[in-house]
Amino acid sequence: MSLGVDAPVDFVRDIRPLLSDRCFRCHGPDESAREAGLRLDLREAAVADREGGPAVMPGQPHQSQMLARLRSTDPDERMPPAESGLALSHDEIEIIQRWIGQGASYAPHWSFTPIKRPSSPVIHQELRRWTQNPIDEFVLARLESERLSPSSQADLATLVRRVTLDLTGLPARPADVAAFLSENHPNAYERYIDRLLASPRFGERLAVWWLEASRYADTNGYQHDFYRTVYPWRTWVIRALNGNMPFDQFVVEQLAGDLLPESSPEQVLATCYLRLHRMNSENGSIDEEFYVENVVDRIETVSTALMGLTMGCARCHDHKFDPITMRDFYSLFAYLNNGQEKGTDPRGLHKNPWSPPVLRYPDAFQRTELRLLEARLQRGATETDALAIQEKMKEIRQLAPAVMVMREREERRPSFILTRGSYDRREEQVSPGTPAVLPEISSDVPDNRLGFARWLTSPEHPLLARVAVNQYWQMFFGVGLVGTPENFGVQGEPPTHPQMLDWLASEFIHSRWNVKLLLRSILGSATYRQSSQATPSMFERDPENRLLARGARFRLSGFTIRDQALAASGLLIEMIGGPSVRPYQPSGMWAEVSGDQGLGANIQTTFYKQDNGEGLYRRSLYTFWKRSVPPPTLSTFDAPNREACVVRRSATNTPLQALALMNDTTYLEVARHLALHMLRAGDSIEQRVNEATQRLLARPPTENELLILQDAMQHHREFYTANPTLAQEFLSHGESPQVEGVEAVEHAALSQIALMLLNLDETITKE
Repeated sequence: MSLGVDAPVDFVRDIRPLLSDRCFRCHGPDESAREAGLRLDLREAAVADREGGPAVMPGQPHQSQMLARLRSTDPDERMPPAESGLALSHDEIEIIQRWIGQGASYAPHWSFTPIKRPSSPVIHQELRRWTQNPIDEFVLARLESERLSPSSQADLATLVRRVTLDLTGLPARPADVAAFLSENHPNAYERYIDRLLASPRFGERLAVWWLEASRYADTNGYQHDFYRTVYPWRTWVIRALNGNMPFDQFVVEQLAGDLLPESSPEQVLATCYLRLHRMNSENGSIDEEFYVENVVDRIETVSTALMGLTMGCARCHDHKFDPITMRDFYSLFAYLNNGQEKGTDPRGLHKNPWSPPVLRYPDAFQRTELRLLEARLQRGATETDALAIQEKMKEIRQLAPAVMVMREREERRPSFILTRGSYDRREEQVSPGTPAVLPEISSDVPDNRLGFARWLTSPEHPLLARVAVNQYWQMFFGVGLVGTPENFGVQGEPPTHPQMLDWLASEFIHSRWNVKLLLRSILGSATYRQSSQATPSMFERDPENRLLARGARFRLSGFTIRDQALAASGLLIEMIGGPSVRPYQPSGMWAEVSGDQGLGANIQTTFYKQDNGEGLYRRSLYTFWKRSVPPPTLSTFDAPNREACVVRRSATNTPLQALALMNDTTYLEVARHLALHMLRAGDSIEQRVNEATQRLLARPPTENELLILQDAMQHHREFYTANPTLAQEFLSHGESPQVEGVEAVEHAALSQIALMLLNLDETITKE
């Protein structure tokens, strides 16, 4: 850290990070861990009189005990203690001295301040021609301050592939690319975005992000890891996203849909969100203990996904870095501590994994039956027929899937501060409330989950819009404007473009939380349209592209890699919703954790029984998710295990990923079908490879790619000509039937070429 001699020291940028990293563990918000009664996160405490003088004496650094302790050579006096490994450097101490000399001003943490719409930055007029919307003005102003220039726009084929992957999770179809490239309209790109936003595939793409943030899984977790019916909630999410449900409504219905006036079955279904935590159904477990764990999980999920706060740190003690106390934690706990959650297995074998309350929610087929029966009732059915129809409708509803939802108790369950977070160590009773550092909850909202949801989604709340905007930005650029989406607190990363973040957040609120409009603004910007090509000097200057001087380039998720392959080969089944499916997986995959449990209805989570037919080719978000054994190929590509809320994926690059793409049955079968499309494209290798690269990359092959693939094709032809049985063996992977009349050697050789293309770095990367 280095500042010019005369440059003003900024508390938020220069001082709070130092204090947070080195001092707050012992001199921060956590009273129980505070040493010497000294608190440095509040100015009034830091400048207060103490024996020996104030820790900080504004304007007089050499009279400040803090500076004396930082510079002391006495190991008993030196702070931080040597054994802590947190010692400040000479330059860092100099910055603190200058800060004290300049008056030791404090400022509130940026994420807790109200969202205010910033004015547009001043940029040079000759550069303004590059901009498409205000996003670009903020980016350009930052680039100018860093003496950098933006990159040119990506070529149109790359751009259309990029935006199609981002909004649908699928590759652009060659016909759509050709139509886009030939469209002679000044707003062709914006019109293409609008078509993607209207696609039913859009909701499936965004749903993957929300399923991971919501810890969605088809089983309970823990040892028995029983099945539970929650897939109708997943369908609700997809439909809500496709219908562009306002984001505040999306949040309110999931937190408190059952408490809305005259709530519909769909609004009650939405509250399954709060029941997606793990559930322990083992006989030896203590009901109250795991009930508390479930409520804590809800707090941690909501605070991470919607507020960007590490609220769980305050379960056992006051937060060590953020101004959040144990009382704050358990006051929020009180809002989510009043559900009707009880029940035992009527067979007496195990505790009931489908703990009431539940909602009988008909699936698509049952809803169609009900609509037809309702129509018959309205067409003048006789009394006898009407009774029979009503009985049939009742029977259908009773057979409908039972989905866990939230229902509020009539008499409030008492909430207490729990010593060290232990369920059986109750201290002071607390009422529902919100952290003092955030806006007060309005007096005109109910004192329950609905009131909490209204508080969270109010325009005055400083976190929700910022957090949501940041997660959408991360979705398209690989990293958010705040690089720690799970932590907007003092220990989190400050925003790289704070004014742009607040402009986007204020626009989001002003648009009445219109998600599609927000995404259209981001994807329509010149910033998003930039080429991802980086010179060595540019990459050295900004390896993570945090300054946004180029387009984003990062590896696709395992979900998108698989879905892209299925779509390019023509195998993908595009159907929204329904129960989870079981595609190809290694045999005996669940045996290690399941054993022979004899669990009756839960036999479906004891042994993995692969689907046949369409279930093998559904989109990856419909894959059955067993918490104790997540889908292995998706896990290989860093998919979270769904045991807890995750809003930032890791991104590794390991040999196992290449092995999966070269050996997984799905990709071998995809290669076989992609090769069929290549065979039909023409007789030359150029025509055939062009067909595959157009389907995967929205472009023709490069000259170098053609040379490599020509040599590979010749090699595989010779190999399979000498080993015809191996050609048949390679073509036997997967359950889809082989096409008759196709010569096996040529088909197998071309399938190997297709497999090479499926493994190209560019294929599994978003450029």
